[in-house]
Amino acid sequence: MSEDDLGLPMEPEEFRAAAERIEAAVGGVIVGQREIVRGVLVSMIAGGHVLLEGVPGLGKTTMARAFAAATGLESRRIQFTPDLMPADITGTTVLTQDDAGRNDLRFQPGPVFAGLVLADEINRAAPRTQSALLEAMQERTVTVSNVSHALPEPFVVLATQNPVEMHGTYPLPEAELDRFFMNLLLPFPAEDDLAAMVLRTAGTADLGVEKVADGPLLLRMQALARSVPAARHVVDYAVRLLLALHPERPDATALAREHVRLGPSPRGAQALCLGGQVTALLDGRTNLSFEDVRAVAPAVLRHRLALGFDAERRQISRDDLVRDALERVPEEAP
Repeated sequence: MSEDDLGLPMEPEEFRAAAERIEAAVGGVIVGQREIVRGVLVSMIAGGHVLLEGVPGLGKTTMARAFAAATGLESRRIQFTPDLMPADITGTTVLTQDDAGRNDLRFQPGPVFAGLVLADEINRAAPRTQSALLEAMQERTVTVSNVSHALPEPFVVLATQNPVEMHGTYPLPEAELDRFFMNLLLPFPAEDDLAAMVLRTAGTADLGVEKVADGPLLLRMQALARSVPAARHVVDYAVRLLLALHPERPDATALAREHVRLGPSPRGAQALCLGGQVTALLDGRTNLSFEDVRAVAPAVLRHRLALGFDAERRQISRDDLVRDALERVPEEAP
């Protein structure tokens, strides 16, 4: 989409006001998950996809519905089950007949053709079906019968997944995990938040989320975020942080050399900087800083790490590895 299609350039003040409206609208129905709401917002403004992870009942689906309502995006929900087929997601070519009786092959779009797609319990479907989202998430297109079909803009996938230790789940392949901009972990609510959730939801199924944005506004926010200046020394820090999690590198951390099987891809470095640019704007600054990179590092990098077998035995988590790298990688190159 060209700049002419986006309209007038957005000012940082307008950006912050729009972001605050979206956060407030979603926060009105989501209790005690302010950091998660901020993470989803950062990802959407960056034009990325989100993987929400947590046990059932924490409000992952409700959060996705709330963002769809607040942003005014057309939303579709796909319930992932073991018998779901790829064509159930992308669509298929069907044989139709016109008024003159002539047969014609016509593409019937699947539920992925929406501004916001809720992929519910994505890891309950077989890997073959999970992979149907790969092209859509990266290229914003769907290819059926050798014909590519463009997806709408903006296009965001909010996927929810249950912990992999639960019955009936399949681990997502590394290639698909890498397509997610952020992996956000929903903690179990505190006692007060749990009581507030019960009181707020008792007796009504209506979210009551006000529409405070739309697709063109989100596209303007994305354009402004990508224009935030990123100094070379800050970009270099993001790159060194990512490389410190590659076990084969001489500058990798000792913990990464011991417990990481596969380090983050180059998309991780891009996401560190772009997520940091969005964070800078949300915090009222107009340039990328070291703090911005560090703020998004856990959510951007945790799902891009493949751990070795010994990590589980020693109870070393992906977040432990990211925290260790954040502590050991200096801001300035040695």
